[in-house]
Amino acid sequence: MNANHLGDEADLLLRGGRIRTLDPGGSTTDALAVRAGRIIALGAEALGLHATETVDLDGRTAIPGVNDAHLHAAWLGARWPHLFFSDASPHEQPSGTLIRTAVERRAALRNAWRLLAELGITSYTEPGIGPGEDAGETGCFGTAMMDTYLELHRAGVQTARVTLLRLFGELDGSADLAAFEQGIRAPKPETDPHWLAVTGVKIFADGIPPMTTAWVSEPYPDGTSGGLLPQGAEGALHAYRRMIGLAVERGEQVAVHATGDRSIEEFLRVLEAHPRAAAAPHYVVHADLATPAQIERMGAVGAGFAVQPLIAEHTRDWAGAQLGAARIAAAWPLSHMIASGALTTITSDAPIATPDWRIGLDASLALLGRDDAGIREQLLRRVTIDPARQDGASAWKGSLEVGKVADITVLDEDPAAPGRPFGDVGIARTIVDGRTVFAQA
Repeated sequence: MNANHLGDEADLLLRGGRIRTLDPGGSTTDALAVRAGRIIALGAEALGLHATETVDLDGRTAIPGVNDAHLHAAWLGARWPHLFFSDASPHEQPSGTLIRTAVERRAALRNAWRLLAELGITSYTEPGIGPGEDAGETGCFGTAMMDTYLELHRAGVQTARVTLLRLFGELDGSADLAAFEQGIRAPKPETDPHWLAVTGVKIFADGIPPMTTAWVSEPYPDGTSGGLLPQGAEGALHAYRRMIGLAVERGEQVAVHATGDRSIEEFLRVLEAHPRAAAAPHYVVHADLATPAQIERMGAVGAGFAVQPLIAEHTRDWAGAQLGAARIAAAWPLSHMIASGALTTITSDAPIATPDWRIGLDASLALLGRDDAGIREQLLRRVTIDPARQDGASAWKGSLEVGKVADITVLDEDPAAPGRPFGDVGIARTIVDGRTVFAQA
C-alpha cells in the first residue's frame, strides 16, 4: 500500500525516533501515521502523508501500548497510593470499606485511569467484578462497580481499554456452585468490546503457598496439603470441576486463580476433556507451582498463564519456609513458560504490587537471571502482544501494525537495550486510540 492509496491526510504522525512494532518479525521503523484511531501507514509511507498533528519523538522509542493483564483497577484507584507490598506500616494502610457511593466508585476508576495513563498502560484486565462480592468489605468488586464501569463506558470517558471478568464468588474466597451456575446463566451486558469486553469468569481455586493454602501434591512441613475453595453439595472437587465445565460449555473465557500444582492439574484435566474454543484463551492466574509438564500441556490446549514476578520477589523467602529449597527453586517457572511458547502475560496484580510494569519487568529479569536484547524483547511482548492474545484481541491491538488501533507508549529510551533497568526508562507519552492521554511535562 502506498500513500496515494491512503489519501494524503492523517490525524497523527509520529516520527524522528525508533518505533518497535513488536510484529511477528520484531521489525522497527521511524514513522507511524494514524487516522480515526487506527494505524494507516508506517515508515516512508507515513512520512508521505500530511498530518493534522505531528509528534517528534526526538530520538525516543515507541512501543505498543502496555496491557496489564491482571490489575484490580477499582481497588487500586480506591487505595492509591497505598500498596500491599510497600514500606507503609499496617496502621497506615487503608482498611474496611473503601467505597460507599456512586461518586466514590466513579472517582476510584477515574483515579486508576489517570495513574495508568501516566505509566503508559493503555489496556488492562479487571479480574473479578460481580454479585459474589456484593457484600464484600471493600465495596470495590460488587455489582455496583460493574454498573459504574458500564456508566463510564457508555459515557465514552475511558482512557484505557478494559477486559472484565465476572465474579460469582468471594474475592480470594469461597464460591457456591449453585450461585455460580445461576450467575453464569445471567446475560452479559451489551458493550463495545474494543473498550469494555466482558469475556468470561474468574474462579478462585486455592490460596497461596506462603499461607499453606495452595493445593499441592507434596505436603507442607505441617503435613497439610492446602485445599480447594469452591463449595457444593457433592464436595469441593466436584464444584471446582463443574464451575470450569459450565463456563467452557457456554463459551466463556475461564481465568482460575491457582497457585498449587494440584489445582492447576484439575483445571488442565477439565480443559483437556472439554476442548471447546472460547472467544479468548483460558488461563491460570499466578501458577506459582506449575510443573514443566503442566506448562507444556497448557500450551497444547491453547491456554496460558498470567504471572507476577514482582510478587514472587516479595514472597520468595516467606514461601520458601513452607516449600523448602528444592521446591522454591522450581517455583515461578517463567523461563520454562517463555521457552514453551505457551501464552504468558506478565502482570502486576495491583494494588497487591505496584502497577508500574517497568518494575515488574526488572523483577522478571532477576527471576530469569539474564539480561540481553533478546530476552528484553520477549518480556516486552509479555506486556503487549501476549495480553492482547489473552484478551482475544490480537487481531486489532497489541502490536504497531497497519490496521490495528493506535495504542502507543512512548519511552525516553529504548527498553530493549540491555544494561539499564526498565525502571529507569521514563514514560514520555501515552496514546490511546490515536489520542494523547498523558504527556511528560
